[in-house]
Amino acid sequence: MPVLAVHGLSTSFTSGGRTAYAVREVSFDVSAGRTVGIVGESGSGKTITALSVMGLLPPGASVTSGRIELDGVGDLTRVSQNTLRSVRGTRIAMIFQDSMTSLNPLLTIETQIVESLRVHLGLRGGRARARALELLEEMGVPEPERRLSQFPHQLSGGLRQRVAAAVALAPDPDVLIADEPTTALDVTIQAQLLELLRREQQTRGMALILITHDLGVVAGMADEVCVMYAGRVVEYGEVDAIFKRPRHPYTKALLDSVPRLSGALDLRLRSIPGNPPSIWDIETGCSFSRRCPIAFDRCSAETPPLTGVPGRLSACFAVEEEE
Repeated sequence: MPVLAVHGLSTSFTSGGRTAYAVREVSFDVSAGRTVGIVGESGSGKTITALSVMGLLPPGASVTSGRIELDGVGDLTRVSQNTLRSVRGTRIAMIFQDSMTSLNPLLTIETQIVESLRVHLGLRGGRARARALELLEEMGVPEPERRLSQFPHQLSGGLRQRVAAAVALAPDPDVLIADEPTTALDVTIQAQLLELLRREQQTRGMALILITHDLGVVAGMADEVCVMYAGRVVEYGEVDAIFKRPRHPYTKALLDSVPRLSGALDLRLRSIPGNPPSIWDIETGCSFSRRCPIAFDRCSAETPPLTGVPGRLSACFAVEEEE
């Protein structure tokens, strides 16, 4: 049974009397001990999906339809604010992309971890400090005793992300959302941080939602992958099946754009022509049709549904016709 199940989620922004959808009818689920990777270009709706789940949408944005079912709690879009606050951080936690903005620059590392332990677990005083020290050790932070008294700006980017992970994992959540957790880190630190997340997931048995634009990370970390484009899920299923035989043209294009060591040295990198549409400019039809090499008339006139068999869903009329 899924710990978290998202069904038909749509999230809109309103500005100047206009409404646009950043997330449109998104569905996926994640079970304990499993990882779902959400991939796509910038602006595809990955982070807004996560913020919708957390109930942390910015001003002007709101969930307009769909359900976010958390095991034992119910639909998070319909519970009270008190209930939502009680599960946010304890049952569902999030590591944000930019640790410099997610951590308070005016508070020490100890204060921030201890605050999480106090609010969510009721720990105080020496017990809270001891647990904060243990968390830093679990996150592989060197000299944890000294780090407790430091401020975020005194740490490297990799250490800040480890501290952010410690804050998120302090209450032992059932679901962890990691939004581009390795952005701007060098490859060695990226690998260490991802291995840390994998280890903590296995130790705690938690569900993990990994948001990234790096297909290599998804291939190595995720069990299922959710490919998003212009706010919609265009392909969803088991990682191995989708990476070996992608069905949607967008997924194929993403995989083709990944550099390969086995390729010829003078081989030009492939790219996807054009740019993703703005959420304010999305019209009827498949949003990828203007960039798609196999699009035909129906693609610009109708929106393809996400269909297929369990473990292999795609939203493409060309796939339907082929089958």
